[in-house]
Amino acid sequence: MRMSHALCFLLAVLSVPAASTALAGEQVLEFKLVTKPIDYKVTEVANIEGQTVASGKLFGVAVFKDGRIGVKEFVNSADLLKGSGPFYGYSTYTFEDGSITARYTGSVKNGQSKGEYTILSGTGAYANATGTGTIESAPNPFKGVNLLNIKLVVKTPGT
Repeated sequence: MRMSHALCFLLAVLSVPAASTALAGEQVLEFKLVTKPIDYKVTEVANIEGQTVASGKLFGVAVFKDGRIGVKEFVNSADLLKGSGPFYGYSTYTFEDGSITARYTGSVKNGQSKGEYTILSGTGAYANATGTGTIESAPNPFKGVNLLNIKLVVKTPGT
């Protein structure tokens, strides 16, 4: 019995370095994101019907297929004519094992959003992260919130 405990302890100790280096390299994070404006202002442009400029803070919850969750705090700006046009912003995703900060750009057309991320930095398991990602609207029956499909390709340096 004691030999099996010693073997388990030895295996656990040996697996620690392997676990920490497993995050080095490239990791793909895919999840659904539900976002809601927190402090967001939309201003109508004078003398141009349907033209608005909007910016402010939003909050989101990321939900992975396996049940893990994360949160997103972000700022967004948009220049829309009758609901279509470009947007950009900065996001910080916080997960159990660290955070990722990224800049995104994209556009809205016919109520559908598409965009791309550039990962700027990270903490914890995502320390010194770089990479890219995509944003795409998902079908959403609710007013006042957005539902998005997110894919982040995160590159972390080796240790």
